[in-house]
Amino acid sequence: MNQAFNAIRIPALALLLAGTMACGSEKKDSGSAEPAATPAAKGTPAKAAPKADTKPVAAAAADDEGAKALFAARCTACHGDSGKGDGPGSAALNPKPQDYTNAEWQASVTDEDISAAIVKGGLAVGKSAIMPANPDLKNKPAVVKGLVNMIRDFEE
Repeated sequence: MNQAFNAIRIPALALLLAGTMACGSEKKDSGSAEPAATPAAKGTPAKAAPKADTKPVAAAAADDEGAKALFAARCTACHGDSGKGDGPGSAALNPKPQDYTNAEWQASVTDEDISAAIVKGGLAVGKSAIMPANPDLKNKPAVVKGLVNMIRDFEE
């Protein structure tokens, strides 16, 4: 029995590892440098430039092409091509990845909830720790918005 269990467990762990690696396999962006302070006229205090990551995700224009490529590279291993949570790595996961086609789930979350899960990971938003964080997307609100749009489009 132990051999039969290992015969199932080892491929399942390999799928899990492959899915986890796929979720973070994109080249990480080292982030943009903080903008320098704006030069001030003599006698006037310098005014700091706004941070690049302070723009709300909802206000960003969506980068749909970047989002599609990123979803294919990082998300489909677990969430599947159709967003049903049936990717090849999902068989080994407990809990199962979110089914984005579920209308009840779609109605229960905001775009900001989805964005936070994408950037911060599942554990940070009270969901599964298996969902990895994507901190490199913090400074890419257009890509995050594109991912949110994709997830919303999966609803049946």
